[in-house]
Amino acid sequence: MRGDIILRDDGGCHKDQGGAMDGRSSSSSVVVGGLNSKSSLPSVQMFPRTNNRVQVWFIRVCSTILLWTCFIQLVAVGELWHPSSNNLRDNSSSSKRASSSWPSCFLFNNFLGLSSRLSKFSHFSTLSEVSTPAPPPLLPSRNYKSNGYLRISCNGGLNQMRAAICDMVTIACYLNLTLVIPELDRTSFWADPSTFGDIFNVNHFINSLRDQVRIIKRLPKRFSRKSASYSLKMPPVSWSSEKYYLQQIVPLFSKYKVIHFNKTDARLANNGLPLELQKLRCKVNYKALRFTDRIEALGDKLVKILEKKGSFLALHLRYEMDMLAFSGCTHGCSEEEAEELKRMRYAYPWWREKEIVSERKRSEGLCPLTPEETTLVLQALGFEKDTQIYIASGEIYGSERRLAALRSAYPRTMKKEMLLDPEDLKQFQNHSSQMAALDYLVSIASKVFIPTYDGNMAKVVEGHRRYLGFGKTILLDRKKLVELLDLYQNKTLSWDAFAGAVREAHKNRMGQPTHRKVTPEKPKEEDYFYANPQECLCQSTKCDVLLDETAISL
Repeated sequence: MRGDIILRDDGGCHKDQGGAMDGRSSSSSVVVGGLNSKSSLPSVQMFPRTNNRVQVWFIRVCSTILLWTCFIQLVAVGELWHPSSNNLRDNSSSSKRASSSWPSCFLFNNFLGLSSRLSKFSHFSTLSEVSTPAPPPLLPSRNYKSNGYLRISCNGGLNQMRAAICDMVTIACYLNLTLVIPELDRTSFWADPSTFGDIFNVNHFINSLRDQVRIIKRLPKRFSRKSASYSLKMPPVSWSSEKYYLQQIVPLFSKYKVIHFNKTDARLANNGLPLELQKLRCKVNYKALRFTDRIEALGDKLVKILEKKGSFLALHLRYEMDMLAFSGCTHGCSEEEAEELKRMRYAYPWWREKEIVSERKRSEGLCPLTPEETTLVLQALGFEKDTQIYIASGEIYGSERRLAALRSAYPRTMKKEMLLDPEDLKQFQNHSSQMAALDYLVSIASKVFIPTYDGNMAKVVEGHRRYLGFGKTILLDRKKLVELLDLYQNKTLSWDAFAGAVREAHKNRMGQPTHRKVTPEKPKEEDYFYANPQECLCQSTKCDVLLDETAISL
């Protein structure tokens, strides 16, 4: 047909050489609006000629706007999701093609080129006056044939679940699956009833990843009713590569429509994955996982209260009852407290290690520092008495009695309960993950972050601070510190010798750019991806160039 709009590979268009793009055909003189300038009918005018011309002009303008709108959308979708991109079309042959092609969810840079191409057409917006700015457009959704549905039940505390969600989104994208909004752990020690939507912004999560993976809020009813025959529940193998999921999990979808991962902690390898996968893990963690507006607002309020009084140090003092019970670390506790912690450990059958020798674990650096030990370390590192300290932790075991030494040395030691009105925190009571979210926001905003134990929060916050510009994070060498603390407390070392040794041991442990330690045969012992996501950090920064090694005071 003459007058058709022809798409070009460069994103532009041209008109058919035989006609014009005004909605008319060479074989007819009928205008789009239905008016005929050469009709044989009597020339009876129902309206003045001027009105006819205005009406024709108005119809043409509206038609042009509509055509250009459709055209731009077609260009965006056509170029972004080109049919040559590789999808997993069938389960039997997918693993054979894995080594030579990647699924289309790895088109990370398409939007840069797309934005520049669409800017060429921006002048057409003058055809219609807009009184208020339009909201930011949604990313074009990725168009792919889903292989099935992936349900995930996260286990552990907030930050362990956060890392797991990043891994599962990456796997769902790689396998061309439809992901159901994650289910959070409600049955562990913390017994937090919070859902995903109570902690994270669901719509932002879905919309910010729509160019990578399809995410739905709940399974279709037809699958929930027939879950027994259509669903498989299983835990994936820990520290697995992408090949495991491609070769072992994808074939299962030929039998099951829904696969439910009931364990998600550390189920994807730290190293040896394609760069596109590692970058997607970062996108989920730092862009898609945004806390709810309510949590973000209160976290921002906390940060502003602290910053109004000057710079502050966030101290992740991991000296809580659950940590001590499950680690078996009782140094500094009374006999009654040690027995209480042991009873708690035995009360949870899923905690396999029961009999633990506390002092041996401490000498190996496997115990959190006590509040009293932490106080000595802070003083040795050179933090002055007027340093403002925010305790980013839950209830300290032993309460204020165990914090006495820290408060004496640092009177400006604060907790969220001291900075906020009780009414502000009322809605967070008995919701440990939401409380932890507040501590997370304060920790990434602090001038210095110091964890006294390398648990999940310590590692995930460390990585986030690296991503935001290598914020100073002092990573305590607990094994070395225990040795030095014992020597100082039994009078073998003077204070000056102790402080000098502490500083020397930590001069290269300030969160500087560095490479992850890789030990393929022992993945539990290598550096955690989320503590140092180097693939997402080093495009413009040489990771072997250390930042200032000596300045540690606020």
